[in-house]
Amino acid sequence: MRRKKQLLPAIIALIAMPVLETGANAQIVMTMEQALEYSAEHNPDLINSRLSMERYEQNLIAQKASLKSRFSLNLEPFSYSQSRQFDSRFSDWYTNRSLSSSGTFSISQPIIWTDATLSLNNSLSWQNNESTVGGNTNTNRAFSNRLYLSLNQPIFTYNRTKMNMRQIEMDYENARISYALQRLNVERNITSQFYSLFMSQQNLAISESELENAERNFNIIKDKVEADLTTKDEYYQAELNLAQSRSSLENQRVSLENAKDNFKQVLGIPLEEDIIVECDIEAEPVIVDFDKALESALTTRLELRQREISREQQEMSMIQVKDNDSFNGSISLSLGIMGDNQEFTQIYDNPTNNPRVSVSFSVPIFDWGARKARIKAAEIGRQMFELSAEEELKSIEMNVRSTCRSLDNLVGQISIAEQSQRNAQLTYDLNEERYRNGELTGLQMNQFQNQLSNSKMSYTQAIINYKVQLLNIKVLTLYDFEKNAPVVPITYEQNTNTK
Repeated sequence: MRRKKQLLPAIIALIAMPVLETGANAQIVMTMEQALEYSAEHNPDLINSRLSMERYEQNLIAQKASLKSRFSLNLEPFSYSQSRQFDSRFSDWYTNRSLSSSGTFSISQPIIWTDATLSLNNSLSWQNNESTVGGNTNTNRAFSNRLYLSLNQPIFTYNRTKMNMRQIEMDYENARISYALQRLNVERNITSQFYSLFMSQQNLAISESELENAERNFNIIKDKVEADLTTKDEYYQAELNLAQSRSSLENQRVSLENAKDNFKQVLGIPLEEDIIVECDIEAEPVIVDFDKALESALTTRLELRQREISREQQEMSMIQVKDNDSFNGSISLSLGIMGDNQEFTQIYDNPTNNPRVSVSFSVPIFDWGARKARIKAAEIGRQMFELSAEEELKSIEMNVRSTCRSLDNLVGQISIAEQSQRNAQLTYDLNEERYRNGELTGLQMNQFQNQLSNSKMSYTQAIINYKVQLLNIKVLTLYDFEKNAPVVPITYEQNTNTK
């Protein structure tokens, strides 16, 4: 059973492959579901958005890794210098030559809760120092080692480490939301292009049917003219109708090829491939609860979460602006020992304690009002943001209202278009018989043909408009009223790689 479960996905992939991946001379037949599935991996905009999300994810992983202990080793294996200097204590010149080798091993640990840095350092060096003063030469060859623990703690300022971490987390969440929104937009765009291509196919089929009718009517009139049963002006009119039908057919073929190129572009299929679409054009009325739609839109829209992220980012930006040119300081503490000796094994025979404590402050005195102006500019930007947020809520509500009204209206339009198509077909069938009997002119018959073609196009377009509006209400509310279930384009569980 386990082997069967493993083979099942491979069998399904082999069955589906001829539909999506065919030769250059074959024709790709695609349904709406297949188009959406294919676009998830090949749509250029979606791929770009996914790569952007992955980039921010890697930034988050890097930032979390930077909060762990960092180990570093700095080596200076060889250093030589010779200099001539003046000794002010003895008012004499001396020559100094130094040969040294050193290395420092450090373990540094950022502390996110206080924005402090704790580090353990060990510096080992060897030097051969020689100084010549007044003909006398002094030399020193020794090993030295310094081991110390240091702490650097900023005070009277904001926590930069925690804020940077939160900023990267919000960037990643915003990128995930953008990717989810891009998926919804791609679905809407592909749906629109899919139905546009389907409509072009239908229009071509209607034009082909219209041409068949025009050819049949032309042959009828031609036979009647040859038998002297009708005048030649009817023959000329039938010939004109036939030419117009052929021209209309060619126009529809051009429109179909353009629609194919547009669909292949949004789907990510090479333009040299040939493609057609298949779908069930029937439309069942769906009940859309306006109150539920509005509530879902105002509580689940991803754009609202993006607004919250932007609001929090503005708050952090205000903290940074207020901290600029403000009073702040730092505390530095270092505890350690140092030893030196000519013998490496005796370095710490006589160690020396090296404690160090320092407190420093930065006190701004006068900045000509720069800090105050920056804070005022940030406050104005926040006010503008809040006004924009209120308008966005109104825009969301207006779009939901408009789409719900359109859905109710389109249900009636579909019924009218269906009845119009049925009546136009019956009218054409009745008048075609009259045309054969010579009771109608070719111009009148052409009008009935146009009426039939237009009614077929209008019926198909009405159904497509309704399906597109159903998708719009799903995108606007993140609720699928056809399935009566919420749409969850993104989950907020942390990725396992970022933990």
